[in-house]
Amino acid sequence: MIPKDLFKKIKQIEITTSRLVTDVFAGQYHSVFKGQGIEFDEVREYQMGDDIRSIDWNVTARTGKPHVKKFIEERELTVMILVDVSASAMFGSTHEIKSQLAAEMSALLALSAIRNNDKVGLIIFTDEVEKFIPPRKGRGHVLRLIREVLYFVPQGKHTNITNALEFLSRVTSRKTISFLISDFLGHNLDRPDGDPDETFKKVLSIANQRHDLIAITMNDPNEQRLPKSGILLLEDAETGELVYVDSNSSTVRDRYEKNNARRIAKREQLFRSLGIDHMDVSTDSSYADEVVKFFRQRIRKQR
Repeated sequence: MIPKDLFKKIKQIEITTSRLVTDVFAGQYHSVFKGQGIEFDEVREYQMGDDIRSIDWNVTARTGKPHVKKFIEERELTVMILVDVSASAMFGSTHEIKSQLAAEMSALLALSAIRNNDKVGLIIFTDEVEKFIPPRKGRGHVLRLIREVLYFVPQGKHTNITNALEFLSRVTSRKTISFLISDFLGHNLDRPDGDPDETFKKVLSIANQRHDLIAITMNDPNEQRLPKSGILLLEDAETGELVYVDSNSSTVRDRYEKNNARRIAKREQLFRSLGIDHMDVSTDSSYADEVVKFFRQRIRKQR
């Protein structure tokens, strides 16, 4: 039996994201994510306007009348949602934390997928894969995914995206639409020099070649800009390291902001170099606007 407060939260997310799917993303998901190709449907008699290149000469010769092959888009897709639930995902300085944002993004993507009769699966990870739900269809399945992302209690605190992407390759035999939802902190991207290590870069590149990989970065404003609030005790959520900083110091705030700007620039450079589409969402703004912008950009690229 699902507790009432949990059920209420899940329903709230479902109602909100269902409305967005209906009002905002109707048709866009279908346009952005194409099927795996075309498949043969039937042979019928030639009609005025048909492409002569589609004539089936064997059937035409056998019947004495021109016939054409009809093909339809092989529409059904498999969508995989990979969600980082490491300790840094529990941070949020505005009206919601990043794990809540991840749950809403997952719901939006999953509901869009089943609206188009696609399958949806889920991989929840920290430095290990902690939960795998194979792709299926149906509203009940999507509600389970939302529940897992929203209330899953991870065993690990650290992040290892490489493990999650390698697991994706092992459990999928066909190309998928894979959404990688993470804050990209505490992993190979978050090294002192800001450069990703070669293993992570290689695995990321392979995953993008096998799948349509979309990176979604969860952000919080206080991770990018330090508020002026006197002496602060900051804790690294994944390592537990503590450090005192004087946030009244303009030098400290400026260094903090520049370090984060450099980290973000390195991350975006990596995605661009590998041809990985990505979007940024934040705990202090509407993720719907960012998804709409992303969909429109992908549609323009496909034209």
